[in-house]
Amino acid sequence: MNERDQRFMSEALRLAEIAAVADEVPVGAVVVRGETIMGLGSNANIGQSDPTAHAEILALREAGRYDNNYRLPGAELFVTLEPCPMCYAALVQARISRLVYGANDPKGGYTLFYGESGLAQFNHQIEVVSGTMEATCRSVMQAFFKAKRERGKRKWLKGTL
Repeated sequence: MNERDQRFMSEALRLAEIAAVADEVPVGAVVVRGETIMGLGSNANIGQSDPTAHAEILALREAGRYDNNYRLPGAELFVTLEPCPMCYAALVQARISRLVYGANDPKGGYTLFYGESGLAQFNHQIEVVSGTMEATCRSVMQAFFKAKRERGKRKWLKGTL
């Protein structure tokens, strides 16, 4: 892991903490080209009532507006958790060149669903670096869910019961 990857992953972790404070699953994402941050995202599914408001999607949307383009060639995405299949497909559509993620998602990550043969079928191949600041990324997620279990029902559900 190089210092640059660590710096941008630290920014993604800061965004994950923002999501956690909002009682969203703590995932943060940063889109970068060179040293320029083009887009930031924190999970906001609950707050935006949007099942697609994953950190990666929100960061891609902001980066697209920054670049005034739906394609982001040469851009990299740093994210605290392995992207889900939807987010990975969006990275392919955006032509992200490099994906750097922290913790694996053994229950919902793209590698579980696509596998090597499925990934090879995509029309754009992404360089992937996994495990960047993995222990820190995993501990943020584990602490969030531990606190939720101790607290009981999700606060967003309380008004609907």
